[in-house]
Amino acid sequence: MNVLRPTVAGQPRVLWLRPNRALDKLGLRRLIMGLAAIALATASFGAWQGNVFAPVFALIETFVVGFALGAAWKAGDRGERIAIGPDTLEVRVVPGRRVRRFQTYWVRVGLAPGDGRQRLLLKSHGNELEIGAFLGEEERVEVSRKLMVLLAEVSTQTRR
Repeated sequence: MNVLRPTVAGQPRVLWLRPNRALDKLGLRRLIMGLAAIALATASFGAWQGNVFAPVFALIETFVVGFALGAAWKAGDRGERIAIGPDTLEVRVVPGRRVRRFQTYWVRVGLAPGDGRQRLLLKSHGNELEIGAFLGEEERVEVSRKLMVLLAEVSTQTRR
């Protein structure tokens, strides 16, 4: 998912890239609770049939699956903030402190084949940076078009 923030006079244009999430935090909790209820109901039936260890394994399975789903959901917090100013294009990886800067006039946006998918690259002075690796194919194409338009707007504004 990509979001273009509204323009404020004197501020750089900001484009946020974030992976799509199917669930919010409440939905994730409900899913884990539902899976736990089904596992414990099945384990209770197994215990009634004579498998006394079924509830123990169901509890272990519930904690492992809940932990794995929580970790996968937390990975959805990552994103990239692309700020396009008159002089610099800045890519900040969130969460974290990794920042890359390019000169706005010299940066080029391109799609390149690689790893069975197209890669969205920013290139300038021999340096390149892949952005939006977590996005779908169509979203990367859309972001490349948006970035090209934004860079063209910024370069025409600076020439005036």
